[in-house]
Amino acid sequence: MLLREIKKIYHTELDAIYPVEEVNSFFYMTIEHYLGLQRFILAMQPDYVVAKEEEASLFLTINLLKKQVPIQYILGTAHFMGLDFNVSSNVLIPRPETEELVSWILSETPLDREVNILDIGTGSGCIAISLAKNLPNAKVFALDVSKDALLVAKKNADNNGVLVTFLEHNILQEPNLQQKFDIIVSNPPYVRELEKKEMTANVLKNEPSLALFVSDKEPLTFYNAITNFAVKHLNENGKLYFEINQYLGGETQEVLEKQDFVTIELRKDMFGNDRMLRGQLIK
Repeated sequence: MLLREIKKIYHTELDAIYPVEEVNSFFYMTIEHYLGLQRFILAMQPDYVVAKEEEASLFLTINLLKKQVPIQYILGTAHFMGLDFNVSSNVLIPRPETEELVSWILSETPLDREVNILDIGTGSGCIAISLAKNLPNAKVFALDVSKDALLVAKKNADNNGVLVTFLEHNILQEPNLQQKFDIIVSNPPYVRELEKKEMTANVLKNEPSLALFVSDKEPLTFYNAITNFAVKHLNENGKLYFEINQYLGGETQEVLEKQDFVTIELRKDMFGNDRMLRGQLIK
């Protein structure tokens, strides 16, 4: 079948569900992943023919997209901070807002400084691995409660050629770690149950609830636990970084203030939402 005919089928089947430009993106991501073709292929070879045995994966992708399975889960890969990460339904798909958090940490951490870093709730490992890749003198640790998530993260560390020490612990049960850290970072679960109505079906149906949701009554459970942990495990002048719920910026900032963190800064993301928080511990 001609490749341009397959592209037309993508739009016929998916335009009623997704914006046209997103369908275009799905098509080009799919042919690059399965066929190794760049997006300019149709401009260069408008009559490019796809072999019969190569068509199946392209049409399977259409069927899964119609069920609103995220393209990253279909292809098994996501891009973050210029790196490729394996993803599955056991981990969240890395978000652009989280890239902003990592960039903030990198901007405040000298390349020649030896630092110990802990990423709590690492998931795919995107934060920990990106920091390890960009900070050659850092010793990076990553913690998660999920065995399945840690398997994904370990594979991603290997694939990206970095050394990260992975730890299986539940942060809500105060893990007894001996290490001290200069930086602790976390993108913990922070979406309240009441906010589910704002979320798209593909997220609700496919991404792990364990990594997303908290109760409406105690939405800051993880922030309290992680801040308490940080007080005990940060070195002198150590920094704590969070990705946060956009509706709870002030309340999350108060968690750090009550524990006597200083130089606290609340930052907005690219969409103008309160999304990142940083505090420093002076002992």
